[in-house]
Amino acid sequence: MSIAAYYPIFDKLTPDEQQLLQNSAVRRTVPAGMLLHNGSEECMGLLLICSGQLRAYITSDEGREITLYRLFDRDICLLSASCVMSDIRFALMITAEKETDLWVIPPYIYKALMERSAVAANYSNALMSSRFTDVMWLLEQIMWKSMDKRLAAFLLEESTLEGTQSLKITHEQIANHMGTAREVVTRMLKYFQTENMVTLTRGTIHITDPDKLETLAE
Repeated sequence: MSIAAYYPIFDKLTPDEQQLLQNSAVRRTVPAGMLLHNGSEECMGLLLICSGQLRAYITSDEGREITLYRLFDRDICLLSASCVMSDIRFALMITAEKETDLWVIPPYIYKALMERSAVAANYSNALMSSRFTDVMWLLEQIMWKSMDKRLAAFLLEESTLEGTQSLKITHEQIANHMGTAREVVTRMLKYFQTENMVTLTRGTIHITDPDKLETLAE
């Protein structure tokens, strides 16, 4: 399908603006594990996800990671084009967690579109506000929710995303998502196992009592 199917306000643009996007947008397929955006060093452009899964995260000076949000089918990543937004300096990393098919609108094209279209500018501001809300929610979770509750919620979310209760994920990967140390995750998972909520094997976490995890997460 064309970019018109993935940019929600496409039909609200003028014919010239529509043509601008259609002529400049590039369709790409990226493999799982590929780094798409490397902090503030580059400005990739607006990403419109057709299918797949991306992870947006930040890293500390010590190299610790924390996932801010994930992007799925028909999601839009604006912060990969943060250079077109005034006074936005956000060292965001974006990687493909799964093979992802997407449209890329070059940053200079999207900046030109926002300058000439109030509809595009307003939509971009709404997108930015939505992502800011996601980050604030995450901050609240970190500040006010205990690690056992956060880990229980993460495992349930991961199970829903993957469509299975047997999760092929390492303790290190979980730690990177949650912004903590691998040892903390390992210790908490062992506690979950003693409580018969999960079973741990090499490279796999099997959820044995999702109801108990859900009660804990709440």
